[in-house]
Amino acid sequence: MRLVEIQGAGGPEVLAIIDGPKPEPKPGEVLIRVIAAGVNRPDVQQRRGLYPPPPEASPVPGLDVAGEIAAIGEGVTGFSVGDPVCALVNGGGYAEFCTVPALQCMTVPRDLTFIEAASLPEVYFTAWNNVIWLARLAEGESLLVQGGTSGVGMAAIQIARKLRNAKVFATAGSPEKLAVCEEIGAQHAVSYRGDWAAELRALTDGFDVILDAQAGPYTQKQLDLLRPDGRLVFLASHQGETAEVNIRAIVRRRLTLTGSTLRPRPAAYKGRIAAELVREVWPLLESGAIRTRIHKVFAFEDVRAAHQLMDSNEQIGKVVLAVDEARAGTASRERGEN
Repeated sequence: MRLVEIQGAGGPEVLAIIDGPKPEPKPGEVLIRVIAAGVNRPDVQQRRGLYPPPPEASPVPGLDVAGEIAAIGEGVTGFSVGDPVCALVNGGGYAEFCTVPALQCMTVPRDLTFIEAASLPEVYFTAWNNVIWLARLAEGESLLVQGGTSGVGMAAIQIARKLRNAKVFATAGSPEKLAVCEEIGAQHAVSYRGDWAAELRALTDGFDVILDAQAGPYTQKQLDLLRPDGRLVFLASHQGETAEVNIRAIVRRRLTLTGSTLRPRPAAYKGRIAAELVREVWPLLESGAIRTRIHKVFAFEDVRAAHQLMDSNEQIGKVVLAVDEARAGTASRERGEN
């Protein structure tokens, strides 16, 4: 099969398409014939040598895929060969075939193409894990999403609005991105290129939850924006690994500062998220109440160009690789089918 190999840490030029062995599913796993694969920020960090895969994971980049089940490992139930699925994989998504624990697979929502389905797993798993599980966002609370037009940001905004009736605010870096944040459910969006903390303070009396990937100098500013019992959840630390914070204020106002990485979690943990997504989010995707936004689709051979776009940070929504161009844009299941 064809796969993408990272040939040393660096820019998009280190990505090469080579021939390699097709993996075989282990007990509890399925083999997916990949039709489309999502391109995510962790893939870029892995390419740069900043996010090594866990020891047991494939070194091939790619964390979410959509396609059809090609083979089933021992002990797997609930899926059949030929089923259209999308999955959060532990690596190996930039390839024509990929193995994944069956618990991390989900049936493709009706009327969605394989391209759209490939845009879902990584961002919705991440948003659900952080906003619903870790931050415990409750009905009617307020949420600030830093970077609202990232894939995770857009998923978080829509989950919060549609499933928790939350008051959502967001930051973004351009007028077009600010408009998209408000289009998908944010009540207000402000530019992170200005004094975003002051602008937000003028709009609201604080937030119950803040979702952030910057950290560093953002940290204390965000803690100051939290209401008593507020929760600050980190996805990453792009602005800096360390920060000086006011511990007394954290104690006095009962604040929670936490973070997470999902990739090292066991399949059982990810499987519980998958089940909740299928139950809570998939019906909203099928009805159109929640939408995925595809910024651009690249042919598999153009993987370097896809990463160049990610490096520019100009995308709004998801970037996807069409591994099987003939089928990537087709719907896997039409409404009314089982």
